[in-house]
Amino acid sequence: MFRKRSQATPAQPVAAAPPTERITSVLSTGITWKGHLGGSGGVRIEGTFEGDIAVRGLLVVGETGRLTCQTLRANTIIIAGTVKGDIIAERLEIRGTGRVWGDVTTASFATEEGAFLRGQITMEERVDIGIGPLPEAAGETLEEEAVKAAEAEE
Repeated sequence: MFRKRSQATPAQPVAAAPPTERITSVLSTGITWKGHLGGSGGVRIEGTFEGDIAVRGLLVVGETGRLTCQTLRANTIIIAGTVKGDIIAERLEIRGTGRVWGDVTTASFATEEGAFLRGQITMEERVDIGIGPLPEAAGETLEEEAVKAAEAEE
């Protein structure tokens, strides 16, 4: 039961944090937001958002969601509402109620009947969404990063 393993397993290289495949934040119906949204986690937009989004994880634009941006970047994007702007994603799905105006770069693309896309689509074997490594992936915790930032200010 508590035997020592006879062969040591080789050390695995440190990889980037896996993308979040569940919703952790919601921009609800009736909310209008302007600015930049970035980080790691799953986001659902049901309201109106104007600005750039770069999320390591899942991004869902619900049926009532309206998104206007220069570039939208996420690992997985599901669109049931309206998006105006270019999209870079590893996986993109446009639902039957989804409307997209902009160019798309993706490795995996799916649509339902009734979906709308006006723009060019470029399929790649691998897509870099252009989001650098998170502090946890680089071996630092958020607390360690905050301590270093506070020491640098002093």
